[in-house]
Amino acid sequence: MFIIDHRRIFFAISAALVAFSVFSAVFWGLNPGIEFTGGAIAEVRYENGRPELALVKSAVTEIVGEGALIQPTGESGYVIRVRALNTEEHQALLAALSVDGTQKVYEERYSLVGPSIGSELKNKAWISIVLVITGIVLFIAFAFRRSSYGGDDARGEGAPPWHYSIAAIVALVHDIAIPTGVFSFLGSQSVNAQIDVLFVTALLAILGYSVHDTIVVFDRVRENLKKNREMKLRKPFPEIVGEGLMQTMSRSINTSLTTLLALIALYFFGSEATKNFALVLSVGIVAGTYSSIFLAAPILVAMGGWRKN
Repeated sequence: MFIIDHRRIFFAISAALVAFSVFSAVFWGLNPGIEFTGGAIAEVRYENGRPELALVKSAVTEIVGEGALIQPTGESGYVIRVRALNTEEHQALLAALSVDGTQKVYEERYSLVGPSIGSELKNKAWISIVLVITGIVLFIAFAFRRSSYGGDDARGEGAPPWHYSIAAIVALVHDIAIPTGVFSFLGSQSVNAQIDVLFVTALLAILGYSVHDTIVVFDRVRENLKKNREMKLRKPFPEIVGEGLMQTMSRSINTSLTTLLALIALYFFGSEATKNFALVLSVGIVAGTYSSIFLAAPILVAMGGWRKN
């Protein structure tokens, strides 16, 4: 199969994408939201309909400087996330939101997130990601514990369970590194791409979506191994993996496309608050579909070759 035979090309593409993502995160850094750094959240409502977003953003920037995140909410309100404010700055912000007194504005909610809370949320976010990846690895190792077959001379010997786990780990790292790198790059281009709780939620969703796709491919490989053992066909392991990819590729692509269409609609027609969430999921699903087809299964074959050598 083309993908298996030319796996080094796809390894190189994945390595280049991950290298760019790491470079982007290191060179440009990430733009954490106030949930992680501490700051203030204000929700305001306008009596006669909210003014234009650009007008509100300009007024807020004059008071708190750059970095404010302003998102429409409801029919006549905005949610504003800014750095921590003192009492004078808080009152000045409310005055600025009235747009020189031309708008009647009501403050529905105002809360401060301290640095200690932000640090705690950041630690919990990392712990959540690590626990999810660990659970996925253990599940895959258990589920594919009987995937190998044949003796030392069997051409389609298969792969030990830990090969499946390592292939899944590499694919998962690939799938969360790329959205993170993309958001880092967008943040460097003055796009309001903040790393917040919704971003972490999207990464966790990507992990689950991606590993599901990978497991479907691995499960078909396992079934093909069983079939070849029972029928004594003794096909080479790369050929068995290639057959599994061909049998599941259309399903993976079609499922991803339908999900991607929904996310694109959410990005363009949904509220401002869900745009970044939809963008992260869209990038992650594309990366996850690619890794399931062009990375995880070829890694399984490559590790089999290294094992024999």
